[in-house]
Amino acid sequence: MNEILTCVLCGRRGVRDFEPADALSWRCVNRDACQRRVDEAATERPYLPGATEARTTSTAGAEPDAALAGIAREVEGLRKATETIPSLFKQVEDLARVVQDLAANIAARPGGGGAAMSWLVMPDDLPLTREVLDELCGWMREVFLRYPDAVGALPECWLWHPDVVEELLWLMRVWIAAYQDEDASAGRAGDWHDRYRPGVVKRIKNATGTCSLENHQHGGSHHRAAPTVPLTDAADQVAAWWATAREDAAPEPTTEQLSAAHAAQAEQRRNGSGRR
Repeated sequence: MNEILTCVLCGRRGVRDFEPADALSWRCVNRDACQRRVDEAATERPYLPGATEARTTSTAGAEPDAALAGIAREVEGLRKATETIPSLFKQVEDLARVVQDLAANIAARPGGGGAAMSWLVMPDDLPLTREVLDELCGWMREVFLRYPDAVGALPECWLWHPDVVEELLWLMRVWIAAYQDEDASAGRAGDWHDRYRPGVVKRIKNATGTCSLENHQHGGSHHRAAPTVPLTDAADQVAAWWATAREDAAPEPTTEQLSAAHAAQAEQRRNGSGRR
């Protein structure tokens, strides 16, 4: 009596027109027909959360999605072929859960390329800091300052404004993600032109106004030390209130805290950065 075989992909059972898929399983010789049966059974398969979203929302995930779809088809075939073998069936179920988790992770993966270097938390490393600035200056010359509104918004003292340098480093990284990374896309380039670049230009203009190098000299409006977080000595007091008694009124500021707040406000006014 001929042995009844089962295709690991489409689940067809029979005694002929099979070929080995591996050392332990079989697949249909007629692969076109096999694929049609797989497609026809698609509506009956268990839904893999995240797989559809991953295919439609991330151009960067196209290759991983295709691989996952292939794995999912094989898992479904193995599920049908091993339902009568409890121990192997459990292994297939475990593999199915792994595929689901991978699909969900790809669906949740953000776009936008790699991480940007932050100027505000740059390590105390002079060669690295200089390398980052050199790369930024080169990119600004080749790309950013080709736009007239960028030229008009960038003050001569931009290097003296850490917030401006931070904005430009981030904008450069988004441009690299849009144009040069392996998963670069026209959609990312469109976002860079339509949203990111104009937004950075506007924020630089608002942050610097008519600032000049003279303002960074001693006595100038921008010649000041790095900002400090006010009243950090009250952190323990506020933490205790919020953790244990937040339904009560907040702790009353002490005389020392009020004096410190007034001194900080006076310093802000002298530096031209106080609230109006």
